[in-house]
Amino acid sequence: MSNKFIRNISLVFLALLIIFYPLKTNAISHSWIEVPKSQFGQQLWDKSSIQKNQNGSIRVFSKFIPKNTTQITKPILYTMDINCSDKSFIDVAVGAKKFNEFKNKDSKWKDPNGDKLILGVINQVCSFSKNGDTF
Repeated sequence: MSNKFIRNISLVFLALLIIFYPLKTNAISHSWIEVPKSQFGQQLWDKSSIQKNQNGSIRVFSKFIPKNTTQITKPILYTMDINCSDKSFIDVAVGAKKFNEFKNKDSKWKDPNGDKLILGVINQVCSFSKNGDTF
């Protein structure tokens, strides 16, 4: 057999491998759920990002989209921990282009203080996890 024949056979097998067994990427596939909008914009949380922390709280990705987006007011990405028993939260990290760009050094539990968007995320995530739809 010639080297050209072996090379051609190898290329055919490589092409078939790529077609029938696509390469996996590390991209995260998000499954966004929207909470009721407010006068300031909308908030979404990622159903596929939910995980339970050792302390019993729930970690989830969330995204705030301001009502009017400009160069200055862009969507903000949050990694947040939620305590369902007292409806409190911690913004673990924030980002503008990707999750966890900036870690939050103030890691104290906060009350949503009537914020409709944060309460929407807390209520939906806690209800979702309570119904056994996660983990």
